[in-house]
Amino acid sequence: MKQLIAVVGMAGSGKSVVTEYLEKKGFTRIYFGGVIYDKMREANIEITPESQKEFREKIRKELGMGAVATLLLPKIITSYEQNNTVLDGLYSWDEYLILKEVFGEKIKLLAVVSQKKIRYDRIGKRKERPFNRYEIERRDITEIENLAKGGPIAFADEFILNNGSQKDCERQLDEILLRLQEEDV
Repeated sequence: MKQLIAVVGMAGSGKSVVTEYLEKKGFTRIYFGGVIYDKMREANIEITPESQKEFREKIRKELGMGAVATLLLPKIITSYEQNNTVLDGLYSWDEYLILKEVFGEKIKLLAVVSQKKIRYDRIGKRKERPFNRYEIERRDITEIENLAKGGPIAFADEFILNNGSQKDCERQLDEILLRLQEEDV
C-alpha cells in the first residue's frame, strides 16, 4: 500500500533532512511553501522573508487556515495515486483536518522534534535564511500562536527525536517506515 506522510516540526528540527531522505527512498515530495512562492510570483511580489510572512497571512485570511492544503489538494491526490508521497511543511491543524477528511487513516503525521537549543544553533548556522536567537524565538511563538502549528506536532502518529547525527535521524526514520509498512499488511 502506498504511503502518505506529512512531516511536521518546528524550524530547525530537521524536517528537510527527513523529507530529502524520503525523496531518496522514492517518495514524491510536495513542498507546502512552494505554493506560496508560486502565488507570489504570479502576483509579481518580490520574495523576501517579510513578504513571504505577509503573503502567507494574507492567503490564510482570505482562504482560511487550511489554505495551503486546499490549494495543494489536487496535486497531493494525483501524487498519492501514483506514488508514496511526503508532504513537507504542513503547518496548521486546519491543513491537517482537510487532508484527514480526504485521506482518512492513510495520512500519517511524522513529527521531527529537537531540543530548542539545538534547533536554534542549527538555524543560526544556516547558509540560507539564518536567524539570530531573538528572531527564531519570535518565529516559534508566531507559528504556535498564529498558525496553530503545535496541534499537528502534538497529534503526530510517529516521532523522531533529532538531537544527534543525520545518520541517527535516518536510522529512526527507517524504523518508522518499516513499522508503517507492517501496519499496512
